[in-house]
Amino acid sequence: MKFTKDEIRASLLLYAVTDRTWLNGRPLTEDVKRVLANGATFLQIREKALERDAFLAEAKRLQAQAARYHVPFVVNDSIEVALECGADGVHMGQSDLAGKPVRSLIGPDKILGISANTVDAAVAAEQAGADYIGAGAVFSTTTKADAGSLTLARLRAICDAVTIPVVAIGGINADNLPALKGSGVDGVAVVSALFAQRDVGAAAARLRTLAEELVGRHG
Repeated sequence: MKFTKDEIRASLLLYAVTDRTWLNGRPLTEDVKRVLANGATFLQIREKALERDAFLAEAKRLQAQAARYHVPFVVNDSIEVALECGADGVHMGQSDLAGKPVRSLIGPDKILGISANTVDAAVAAEQAGADYIGAGAVFSTTTKADAGSLTLARLRAICDAVTIPVVAIGGINADNLPALKGSGVDGVAVVSALFAQRDVGAAAARLRTLAEELVGRHG
């Protein structure tokens, strides 16, 4: 399905990034269903270690779930898997771009997200055709060991430098999310704050409320 620019901006409110590290034997689809049913507005599958065929099969399952909730679904880093599973788009890190003409590879209607932790990188991402910026890490995180923390001032500068929406990512949880107030972000991307919780549905509902308060949106 195709999402408008306004729909993409609105959907970044509570952006869920999968992490099977915390599943303890549960199917990922079970946790994703609870997360979507309780307020997640965007879904990204991130699989750095899964074998390609298993990655594709999981992506197809999650794409179908996201479609039922009319939630955008993107694949982290793999353009090939994103196109094969019918995802709404792809999210690329700076190190994975490597000069690839991603926008031309995925076409004009797919969502393209690009990570950026500097103003220059964010501006370049917008020029490369990105629909949104993933800015971080805003707090220290164990998900990406090489991600340095992004100050609130730099996060605000990134938001001011681009016309496309910005979602904050990195170490965000229910306790520190309110500290992003005033940064100008359109939402927050969370990993362990959802998937490491005993009740992922309750976690999603709580984070959704906090995200709405952060961006000044309710309901």
